[in-house]
Amino acid sequence: MKDFVAALPKVELHVHLVGSASIPTVLELARRHPGRGVPTEEQALRDFYEFHDFAHFIDNYVKVDSMVRTGEDILALLLGLARDQAASNIRYSEVTVTPTAHLNKEMEPDELTETLTNARILAKRQYGVEFAWIFDIDGFLGKEAGPVTLDWVLNHRPDGTVGLGLGGPEIGVPREWFREQFAIAADNGLRCLPHAGETTGPQTIWAAINELHAERIGHGTSAIQDIRLVNYLAEHRIPLEVNPTSNIRTKAVAAIEDHPLPKLVAAGVPVVLGTDDPGMFHTTLNDEYLLCHEVFNFDRAQLAELASTGVAVSYAPEEVKKALLSEINAVLEG
Repeated sequence: MKDFVAALPKVELHVHLVGSASIPTVLELARRHPGRGVPTEEQALRDFYEFHDFAHFIDNYVKVDSMVRTGEDILALLLGLARDQAASNIRYSEVTVTPTAHLNKEMEPDELTETLTNARILAKRQYGVEFAWIFDIDGFLGKEAGPVTLDWVLNHRPDGTVGLGLGGPEIGVPREWFREQFAIAADNGLRCLPHAGETTGPQTIWAAINELHAERIGHGTSAIQDIRLVNYLAEHRIPLEVNPTSNIRTKAVAAIEDHPLPKLVAAGVPVVLGTDDPGMFHTTLNDEYLLCHEVFNFDRAQLAELASTGVAVSYAPEEVKKALLSEINAVLEG
């Protein structure tokens, strides 16, 4: 099965720039920007990446984020991500970037744009991975993050920008706070791609749909608690970006055997696999596919269907989608 998974061409639709950083990359950043609470020795950093709960994860994520201060830092992260994604046969990747995390430091708005543009070119040239961008509002910063993020996106977005996201904590951060920003984003041709239902119940997913007009939901695992919502997602073909290892590592789901992914798939909800923060969670997209085989007993056809769903619900160019779907079918039939 490992060979089959490795051969499947894939897209990745739920991966955060900062959380993607591998151990060597984070060590390099920690030594370049000391005194920010991130260990500078490998074993200590691995221990740092053992999370007690979601709040602990967010706290440590913010510490790592504080070290990503320059265009050089961002370029290092993105090329490391492209290298790692190529190893999982990922051809197209919608990377979530949080503008406020970088613009509040040592970077001018145009420098962020230029860095992302250069990274996109180099990722394709060096690793064969096509990057697209989702720019997310950082819920950790509260309501004020909405207008600031949207302003940067509308005035400085680089080529490959596909959507507006909403990340960070869900508790205490109602989705409706950002109704206006998502409406304006949609009017300007951007897709609405918020997180919801990772650490809160189905009501947050309903809010993302009704208030933000979400076209895909980041995580959404708590949907399983509301059969009406599950049926709605299936009927209206609203995809969930599901990240099993992430959910276990942050304790959003208690045990992998209890993960709702197989029930969501069985109910007809479009599900696409993601890694979320692969560097922090010690996972790859190949690992997520193998997990579905080993824990949920997905066979080759079901794994190929997950890959095909990812392609279909991505915002890749149609010619890219067509080629990838054809290749997935060829691998399945081979």
